[in-house]
Amino acid sequence: MASSPNTEKAIAYALLVLTAVTGLVDAVSFLSLGHVFTANMTGNIVLLAFATAHVSGLSIARSLTALLAFLVGAILGGRAMAGANPDSQIRFAAQAFLLEVAFLFAASFCAIGYRGDLLEDSFQPFALIALTALAMGTRNAAVRKLAIPDLTTTVLTLTISGIGADSSLANGNNPRLARRVASVAAMFLGAALGAAIIHYSISAALWLGTAISASCSAALFRALRTPDKQ
Repeated sequence: MASSPNTEKAIAYALLVLTAVTGLVDAVSFLSLGHVFTANMTGNIVLLAFATAHVSGLSIARSLTALLAFLVGAILGGRAMAGANPDSQIRFAAQAFLLEVAFLFAASFCAIGYRGDLLEDSFQPFALIALTALAMGTRNAAVRKLAIPDLTTTVLTLTISGIGADSSLANGNNPRLARRVASVAAMFLGAALGAAIIHYSISAALWLGTAISASCSAALFRALRTPDKQ
């Protein structure tokens, strides 16, 4: 990926912050939308399997809504990145992140007045599931195209495996250890923050995620416009 050092730093920091947004979004979806993940599709597939086995508290319809919306978001993200080349990948990704912001904005607006304990059987949670999954699918497709090691923003399994498998205890040289640990910490902190905020307002948690994502997109556009000064 051909880009300036400042831009590379900006995308790395932006993806770390977006990893925290992932934790926040999954906190909202799992804790308030009927035990479903809208960012972590590995977990969502497992929950869908549990739901088909009639595990109490899980819903096939909600898990399928998340899965299908995520796939649609991934298609949109893939189309947004289709014309990118090594010199323009970050610019195209920043544009795709704006689509994520739009979906999160719509979800935040839709969540106004939503209370999971009172509207369990309404259409509102399905709309929130679909909108947040669209946002996460769009971003995930863009991040996948960027292919920056240990900064997938939605999946930590390989990151955590790398911490152990490449550690000095495994005769490794600990490559990108700081980045890997930071990714895990960002997801953890985002999820914890989301879990705390939804006690007061589900909409506020989503508005926060929207604001953070928008800030990341703005930072990337600014980095792209600002030449390196030697």
